Amino acid sequence: MEPDYKMTMQEAKEETRQFKKIFTNVRLIDQMVLHRIEQEERMKFQDGHCNDFWNKNCPCENCVSLKAFEGKTQKTKLEFMDSDIYQVTARYVEIDGTPYVMEMFKCLDSTSLIDVAGQEKIVSKFARYNEKVYKDALTGAYNRRYFEEHIKKMTGSMGVAMIDLDDFKLYNDILGHNAGDAALEMIGKIVQKSIGPDNILIRYGGDEFLLVVPNVKEDEFLKELQQIRDKIHDAKVPEYAQLQLSVSIGGVLSNDETIESAVCRADRLMYRAKNQKNMVVSENGKIGSDGVVREFVEEEQTKQQILIVDDSAMNRAILSEILKDDFEILEAENSEECLSLIEENGTGIALILLDIVMPGLDGFGVLEFMNKNRFIEDIPVIMISSESSNAHIRRAYELGVSDYISRPFDAMIVYQRVFNTMKLYAKQRRLTTLVTDQIYDKEKNNRMMISILSQIVEFRNGESGPHVLHINTLTGMILEKLEQKTDKYNLSWSEQQLITTASSLHDIGKIAIDEKILNKPGKLTKEEFEIMKTHTLIGASVLENLELYQNEQLVKIAYEICRWHHERYDGRGYPDGLKGDDIPISAQVVSLADVYDALTSKRVYKAAFSHEKAMEMILGGECGIFNPMLLECLVEIQDKIQEKLEKSVDKDSYLKKQTEELALFDISGIDNFFRGGGKTKSFFDNVSVRPQKNKS
Repeated sequence: MEPDYKMTMQEAKEETRQFKKIFTNVRLIDQMVLHRIEQEERMKFQDGHCNDFWNKNCPCENCVSLKAFEGKTQKTKLEFMDSDIYQVTARYVEIDGTPYVMEMFKCLDSTSLIDVAGQEKIVSKFARYNEKVYKDALTGAYNRRYFEEHIKKMTGSMGVAMIDLDDFKLYNDILGHNAGDAALEMIGKIVQKSIGPDNILIRYGGDEFLLVVPNVKEDEFLKELQQIRDKIHDAKVPEYAQLQLSVSIGGVLSNDETIESAVCRADRLMYRAKNQKNMVVSENGKIGSDGVVREFVEEEQTKQQILIVDDSAMNRAILSEILKDDFEILEAENSEECLSLIEENGTGIALILLDIVMPGLDGFGVLEFMNKNRFIEDIPVIMISSESSNAHIRRAYELGVSDYISRPFDAMIVYQRVFNTMKLYAKQRRLTTLVTDQIYDKEKNNRMMISILSQIVEFRNGESGPHVLHINTLTGMILEKLEQKTDKYNLSWSEQQLITTASSLHDIGKIAIDEKILNKPGKLTKEEFEIMKTHTLIGASVLENLELYQNEQLVKIAYEICRWHHERYDGRGYPDGLKGDDIPISAQVVSLADVYDALTSKRVYKAAFSHEKAMEMILGGECGIFNPMLLECLVEIQDKIQEKLEKSVDKDSYLKKQTEELALFDISGIDNFFRGGGKTKSFFDNVSVRPQKNKS
């Protein structure tokens, strides 16, 4: 038995005649037309196809005829044309062995199509579908798809603003993505409550919103943007009270251009606003946090520098013409000029447009130089070249280029990609600055607390002056010079900083030494000196008993310094008689710094020696033997020592004053704490004074 879709041409004509009694129109679509639909050719269809009835010049997005043909089946759908609804049925047939689709459609009577309850259901269903497709689930704003499909080609009188959340990536990186989501959700709520029903809010990108305000005057538009900015800045994010939200906004008025074009202009103004943060910028003025509208002055419009590197004068002229209105242009006709300008201007160059093929050193050679000298980390490079082979492009990206544009190029594409790259790098620089500032503040607080503790100890020792600050400064100077001279110790920058910080704790063990011994004006007896020497072991034991922090690098380094900063290179120091590089380098450096400052400072038992006399005594071995390489470092920095020490004291004078007041306020309590017996006394009585080998 033949399948019901197989028929002769005579049978097909008879079926068509019968179906026309039911449907408005019946037609046969052959395989060639369906193939053109499948290939999505944008053309007027002929011979009684789409344009005849539907007046369309392109295939439908959901073509049931194509689906019926592909599945050798029958499909039905509803098609809307103006206010009418059509039922479209497509049936696969084979006529004399040739495949066709028989398409039938008719207009439905909307009054009898569906009852009232059904109408409400279908409207609700389509409303939910619309919301699912075009709404951003997190913020409640429209999404980027809505912009692309419904908004970007619109024209008319309207205000267009780009709103960017400042420091969004920082929120995600430090507090987690939930914090970033909470911030975006808050912004969506605030903006939607602040705008009218005719306004359109779109989540344009990850942390960017697009606001479209129809038929608005500039002063009203700026006022609305200011109110949005202020409400966001005043908002508190639930569960993240530490967040201080702010947005940067760029706004323009659009008349005869598309919204897509206006968005590009608003985006550039938003980028300018981000330079100062929490700012609204329009083409005619800016609104700062004080709410005052000001015009731009020439100093504020300083253009960023772009370096164009190409041996063709014509190519340089074309690129310069594209970019000159918004950027200051530097030009280089060869790699040598390019490298000279990079070394001269450094990060003053915001971006480089670089050709590959040039006489002498080519573009890849420039990239290798930038990688070697780490310029590539701060200056983005876009390759512009007629070389479009995969090997060239791959190598360019491997060497760190941000983008690659092949010639011939479109001026608008070049401009937008240059602008997007610079905006991305600006965000990265700002993020780096914020993270660096936070790390610096945290490190500063840590150093301050350690300094307070060590200053209290020194106060008991009659050394409430700048001894600890001097040790910090000298340790840092010696370490820096040591790393310049040799890679023997292979100390990273962070390790140098940890040693410098830990040096403040070198004499913490003196907290348990009797003040009569600490502040004795004359020479100590043998018994008193033996007691004094135990401060190295006491300090090490204090740190060793910090069970929660035993794996922290700072504690490990502080232990080395406390225990071994009185060891000597020839093995004649204490408490363990370590020799040479068995003494950790951290303790060796602090030991030398401690001796120098002890010699040049006034003590209860001696007057201060001059710098020259102290250097003579140290180099002559009168204070014990030190690592010869460290002595070389001390000699090489000696001309800068006094200047650096004076600056360190001035910088921390306030801290020193507060520390001394704290020590004076509770010195009796501290003294009683360590002398009053009980658990504390027992702890110090049980400190081990047995020799111990290098713990490192």
